[in-house]
Amino acid sequence: MGPATAGILFIGSLALVLAAVHVPLGDHMYRVFTSRRHWKVERAVYRAVGVDAEAEQSWGGYARSVLAFSLVSVLALYGLQRLQGHLPAGLGFGGVDPDIAWNTAISFVTNTNWQAYSGESTMGYLVQMAGLAVQNFVSAAVGIAVAMAFVRGLARRRTGNLGNFWVDLTRAVLRVLLPIAAAAAIVLIAGGAIQNFADPHTVSTLTGGRQTITGGPVASQEAIKELGTNGGGFYNANSAHPFENPTSWTNWVEILLILLIPFTLPRTFGRMVGDRRQGGAIVAVMATLALLSVVALNAAQLAHHGTVPESVTAASEGTESRFGVANSATFAAATTLTSTGAVDSSHDSYTSLGGAVAMLNMMVGEVAPGGVGSGLYGMLILAIITVFAAGLMVGRAPAYLGKRIGTREIKLASLYFLVTPVIVLVGTGIAMAFETPRESMLNVGPHGLSEVLYAFTSAGNNNGSAFAGLTAATPFYDIALGLAMAFGRFLPMVIALALAGSLARQTPVPESAGTLPTHRPQFVGLVAGVTLVLVALTFLPALALGPLAEGIR
Repeated sequence: MGPATAGILFIGSLALVLAAVHVPLGDHMYRVFTSRRHWKVERAVYRAVGVDAEAEQSWGGYARSVLAFSLVSVLALYGLQRLQGHLPAGLGFGGVDPDIAWNTAISFVTNTNWQAYSGESTMGYLVQMAGLAVQNFVSAAVGIAVAMAFVRGLARRRTGNLGNFWVDLTRAVLRVLLPIAAAAAIVLIAGGAIQNFADPHTVSTLTGGRQTITGGPVASQEAIKELGTNGGGFYNANSAHPFENPTSWTNWVEILLILLIPFTLPRTFGRMVGDRRQGGAIVAVMATLALLSVVALNAAQLAHHGTVPESVTAASEGTESRFGVANSATFAAATTLTSTGAVDSSHDSYTSLGGAVAMLNMMVGEVAPGGVGSGLYGMLILAIITVFAAGLMVGRAPAYLGKRIGTREIKLASLYFLVTPVIVLVGTGIAMAFETPRESMLNVGPHGLSEVLYAFTSAGNNNGSAFAGLTAATPFYDIALGLAMAFGRFLPMVIALALAGSLARQTPVPESAGTLPTHRPQFVGLVAGVTLVLVALTFLPALALGPLAEGIR
């Protein structure tokens, strides 16, 4: 069986399983976020936090809760890292340097999980579990909570309330993320992932010293990092490390976990707005863009020009032999289409066009299917922009799901999609304008620019993957990328909540002969087209100077 055929079967099996779980998991999440009943453990959490679970919040109250929770999380994680040398289970590691601690705290709280350090040589068990792994859960849950609030804004009428952040957060962790992560961890352990508390400095030697096993609760952290679309790994090699991702079939499982919730949330959206066809249209847009990306990235890696790639039938540099080029390219597409950032191959070693596709996936706004929660509300805002543009073309008042898209709504939607490009392009420009940041580049010319552009694209879109040629563990990049992650996460969230609040207050308008149907294939194609056009107009000049220029040299 050739690599292309194997890759097609690999992708096809993923698509079949995602299609099979789409309805049951989507319906489960619908019940989770619409039920009026609270579990006993959830009530205990509400009492501990001092929250009235029956009280709902306006968009402003919801946004303040998101920001307050995230601020406390940043401070707690920063403190945990700085005090590591004085805490138990530190494995002899001292406190993390201030700039690295800042960058890591922001990174994990924003669901980015960018790592400017080597996990196995910097963080002890306590920080890994009580700090980083906890944020893998709750940062993903924050994204789901905001998505549910946005959907309520579309579904509700004549109200200022979007739900209760603390209830949504707690339910997302206890009823969605924890059960799936626990089951996935068992699967990964069965596949060979390590799950113990052995001291990494005490090495057990097997097979005459040819293989060593170090310790760590790797399997459980691996499960939630993929499920919550988090990129941080226990080891610096991330999902290329055999203790995190031992075999080809565990690689398949990890890609499934990456895509599972983002591709299922549109079903939940359709149920909550009372029209399953709307959810089907949204997931169709996501699937269309994702398929284009997977095909393009595989083509770039399997059929790239050049003497060496042609002689081995693929661009195999930087890939693990146990996965192969095609499966590694599919993993790269999945991880950059979502906010995961986990890698099982070196993206810096990809072909110029392969690297361009990976960057383009993030530049799209990670909506195909995007991060956990953030992909859904990002795609819905794109749908709103599409409806507005279509209304202008036919001369009718635009409306989406019965909600008018007026001046306030389109301003907020436009701001949402302007935030990230400004962060990415301004950050890249500043880094390239000064000598000190440029010294961190391993390469010069177009590929050097690509390394910096990739870093700010990854940080601004809360992805977490990197072109490893860039030495990012410097004060400049620690601070600059930390700011990019923070602004790229919370500014769009606040804007999305403000838009949801504006939509929730409206009285729905009845459908008429001039209403644009938003559940048909032509609307799916229109949204996909608008998405690609917006990205092309924004980022094409930067891509032309970086990976595209490298590809035609």
